[in-house]
Amino acid sequence: MLNKNVKFFTTGEFAKICKVNKQTLIYYDQIGLLSPAIKDGKGYRYYSLAQYDFFSVIELLKAVGMSLKDIQQYMAEKSPENFLELMQQQKEIVAQKRRELEIIEGIIDVKMKTTEEALHLHFDDITIEYFPEATLYLSKNIENSTEEQFVKAVADFIEELDRSQLDTGYPIGGITTREQVLAGNYDNYSYLYIEQPHPREGHPYFKAIEGQVIIGYHIGPSKMLGETYSRLFKVMHEQGYQLGQYVYEEYIYDAVMKDREEEYVTKIMMEVQKIQ
Repeated sequence: MLNKNVKFFTTGEFAKICKVNKQTLIYYDQIGLLSPAIKDGKGYRYYSLAQYDFFSVIELLKAVGMSLKDIQQYMAEKSPENFLELMQQQKEIVAQKRRELEIIEGIIDVKMKTTEEALHLHFDDITIEYFPEATLYLSKNIENSTEEQFVKAVADFIEELDRSQLDTGYPIGGITTREQVLAGNYDNYSYLYIEQPHPREGHPYFKAIEGQVIIGYHIGPSKMLGETYSRLFKVMHEQGYQLGQYVYEEYIYDAVMKDREEEYVTKIMMEVQKIQ
């Protein structure tokens, strides 16, 4: 018999308070996670207001990724001491998730910024600009790799960026040496790279030397890169420069923003030195 001094709620009423459907409460009862305070002889279920806090803790633990099985295990051994330990564990998980979300937010900000900048570029222009020193994170050396080795190197590099939380949102590019470019081997990259505007300690980085860089844009598939390089060399020689040590390539528009490879845009940055 119901205690008239205590307010009880039917399954529907309690489900409304908890903002879930009735089936969720019935399922929790079936697995022994949260049973009604009272079940009368007619099979009606009644919940007390005190059980709302119980329900809210279950939802809290679910929200941070804890499985119903693990929640059941805690409930079977619950105590104030175990609860404090559990809350401390979940607090650490939340802190880690917050750090991960901050990284994701930073990546989104960079991708928005670089895309907005790209919208104002004139892809027919070739310019010579001063570049400040930049910090890059590099892959292992991939020069003279086969197509199969190159594909694996890309996959390994992306996995490494994810594992070490070094994905900054900037495009992954390729570094080619002066010797390979002069030989016409434009896609024989020595390293993959990604810019690190805020490098963290404990990782090996490459410093792209500050200085003059000639910048141009290649529109279309990579097999046609030679035509754009020829244009760059022409301007470079006309302006009295010679090729420096490294050339950097990275996509401005790729499959994320364009359907056809003919519309892809590759940014080419060639280190140059004034001929004395």
